[in-house]
Amino acid sequence: FLLYLMLLNVNKLKVIAIVGARPQFIKHFPFEKSLSSDTELITIHTGQHYDQNMSQIFFEELGIPNPTYNINVGSGRHGKQTAKMIEGIEEILLKEIPDVVILYGDTNSTIAGALAASKIHIPIVHIEAGLRSFNKKMPEEINRISCDHMSSLLFSPTKQGIFNLKKEGFSTDTNNKASMDNPNIYHCGDIMLDNSMYFGQNEHSSKLMDTLELEEGNYVLCTIHRDNNTDSEKNLNNILKALLNCQEKTNLKIVLPLHPRTKKKINQLKNQELVKKITNNINISIIPPAGFIDIIALEKKSRLIITDSGGLQKEAYFFKKPCVILREQTEWVEIVENGNAILTGSDYDKINDAILHLLSKNDFTYPPIFGDGKAGQFICSKILSDL
Repeated sequence: FLLYLMLLNVNKLKVIAIVGARPQFIKHFPFEKSLSSDTELITIHTGQHYDQNMSQIFFEELGIPNPTYNINVGSGRHGKQTAKMIEGIEEILLKEIPDVVILYGDTNSTIAGALAASKIHIPIVHIEAGLRSFNKKMPEEINRISCDHMSSLLFSPTKQGIFNLKKEGFSTDTNNKASMDNPNIYHCGDIMLDNSMYFGQNEHSSKLMDTLELEEGNYVLCTIHRDNNTDSEKNLNNILKALLNCQEKTNLKIVLPLHPRTKKKINQLKNQELVKKITNNINISIIPPAGFIDIIALEKKSRLIITDSGGLQKEAYFFKKPCVILREQTEWVEIVENGNAILTGSDYDKINDAILHLLSKNDFTYPPIFGDGKAGQFICSKILSDL
């Protein structure tokens, strides 16, 4: 009997998934839900997002078991933070000796996991591969390109992602045994759509709408967190002025869940008169970062979404909401090309024009760009067959 148990354990595929930031906790849920009994899963939390509202709340709300390991790197400069992650991840990989490492998206946790795993020849699965903004000043662009070229299995949420990979030399021919030198690439749909479909049915469990006294279709949801928006006084001023103008001109309420870093930067602005106008406006609700169930409820019932987050751009599309993107480029080019979103950067006039245009537009279409909500199942099946 003991020999049988030992053999059973040997035959299991040992998988390590690395997470560290809000979007990755959410992306991890459908993967964990789709795993077979032939798989042993170990989760590493790098600690890139360590705040309760940016980290632990997602494990609790999604019903994901707490991570097996937490490296607790905390915040810091890109190089320092990434170096700590690589050191911590490598130590765990050498201890656990997994068959495969799962990486999500394009954060510092992603690139750290890719470097640590590839150097000791552990196959990498990259979920959300092939996305390109074509702006290498964005740290995420460097992370996603580098991770793709270290991976054995690459899963793209969109056809555009596959096209981007082909342009970089990847082949669409599949190998029976995928490797870093001979990777397999797949168009699988978006794993975030899996989540939105699953949890979108339960958004009524959120009490935040009642707490904030919001009416469906009568408010704008806005998030700001990117360095080039928060660390530039000019850019942050422009965005806040545009939000204030939006509220005053449209009479819509604005809900602003603030990343702790963004809140700090706003409080440090020299233009304290603007800060007071924002904070004292009874129709602008500044709240802590929202949990996943709350943010879905806010997205589903909003009139418009304004964001510099890649995840919220897609979720706006999933829930058929127009979106103003506070960036110069986006990896989700399809939603812009289809007229569902407008790129504005931090330009005050562009933000105002985009808000008015999207609020007056009534001929939106929502083709199934991001798949059918079964990406997690597809990814798991290919891991088992190709590795």
